[in-house]
Amino acid sequence: MALLPAGVTVVTVADGRDDVGATVTAFGSVSADPPIVWVGVSAEGYMAEVIGAAGAFAVNVLGAGQRVVAGRFSAEGRPSARLLVTDQPHHRGGHTRAIVLDDALAALECTVRQRLEVGDHVVYLADVVGLAGVRGEGPALVRRSGRYHALD
Repeated sequence: MALLPAGVTVVTVADGRDDVGATVTAFGSVSADPPIVWVGVSAEGYMAEVIGAAGAFAVNVLGAGQRVVAGRFSAEGRPSARLLVTDQPHHRGGHTRAIVLDDALAALECTVRQRLEVGDHVVYLADVVGLAGVRGEGPALVRRSGRYHALD
C-alpha cells in the first residue's frame, strides 16, 4: 500500500484543554450528497481518543510547499498543535474551533457521524459541516513509498 500515493492532511481538534493535531494520509470522500468523509487514525493514539471525545475536527489538505508542516505534525512527542503553527498563518474554524491552516489547499470542518474500529485503526465517518476559507494553491502534497512528493 505504500506504493499507492495518498494525499497528506493535517487533522486538528480543539479539545477544550488544548489543540491537538496529526498528519493523516488515511482520508477520503464517502458521499457528495450529503458531504461525508472518512478519516482513519491509530486506535492506540491520542488522536482517536480526542476525536471521539470532541466529536468534531478539521481536515487541512496540504499543498506541495507544506512538507515542513506535515513533518511537524507527524513527529513523535510533538507539542500542542497551537505551538506547531505559531509561524504559520492560521485561524479557528467557525464550526469546530479547530485550527485551520490558511495556506492549505482546502479545509473541511467535520462532525463525527460514526466510529468504526477496524484492525489497529479507528475510522471516523464524518459530516462536512463547513468549508473553512483558505488560500493555498498549486499541487497537492502526497506520500508514496514513505516520502513526500508534489502531485502535479
